[in-house]
Amino acid sequence: MEKKKIRNPLTEYYTEGYPKQEQEAPGVQADMTPKPDCGEYSYKGNNRLEGRKALVTGGDSGIGRAAAIAFAREGADVAINYLPSEQRDAEEVAEWIKKAGRKVVLIPGDLKDEEFNKEMVEKANQELGGLDILALVAGKQVATEKIEDMTTEQLRSTFEVNVFSLFWTVKAALKYLPAGATIVTTSSIQAYQPSAILADYAASKSAILAATRALAKQLAPKGIRVNCVGPGPIWTALEISGGQLQENLPDFGQDTPLKRSGQPVELAGVYVFLASEESSYVTAEIYGVTGGNHLG
Repeated sequence: MEKKKIRNPLTEYYTEGYPKQEQEAPGVQADMTPKPDCGEYSYKGNNRLEGRKALVTGGDSGIGRAAAIAFAREGADVAINYLPSEQRDAEEVAEWIKKAGRKVVLIPGDLKDEEFNKEMVEKANQELGGLDILALVAGKQVATEKIEDMTTEQLRSTFEVNVFSLFWTVKAALKYLPAGATIVTTSSIQAYQPSAILADYAASKSAILAATRALAKQLAPKGIRVNCVGPGPIWTALEISGGQLQENLPDFGQDTPLKRSGQPVELAGVYVFLASEESSYVTAEIYGVTGGNHLG
């Protein structure tokens, strides 16, 4: 029997620094150099989510894209949310989901709008024929060196996208989520080791962590589990559209023990695990995918 090749995490994915590049937020993954690996060619499913119905926010690119593709290849139908300016990326994801033989629903709109969050949930439930996975991945991150330069608009928008929309979406979805449904939120290593230039983002990610644990306790009697993924430095459109200072890009992720940034596909399996019945005794937990700069 041929021995299976074991991948070396130090060399399997992109290991170099990144060229400086800047896009207007929220950024388009299709125009990035190099393009993030979201599992388009590498993620292989095993029917772990067969027949499930998932809504993924931020599903057009980056971590959300990787989760959406993985969910589909595991047998789930998927609705993805994204901003209208990200339509090109979203249509690419839709094609990958269709190739997996699953149904896809595209729901463009702004998560800062409470009414849109309700409409998004209604559309996902109606067009998928149910809803039993929420993967809340969309996020806003703006690097700001001095608090004096942080506008109230930026502060408000960061919390509306990252925190308020979590509450609005869960609240709207609860009437549809059956026992056995799962909610997966997205925090960050920034909740534990905040960077000086990401004060508002780090605070919002701390709020997500606390909200996740509180909701997990509240919803446990309904048979609904709530868990969280905590990424470290992951190469996504967030980083090149204001989430990092341009001078930080060449060394992005190089200070981790694994000496590189992560790729979105490296989180896909964690979202699948937390969405699946394999994690049936797991709730109120945060799973770090950080390259070794551990949470806590």
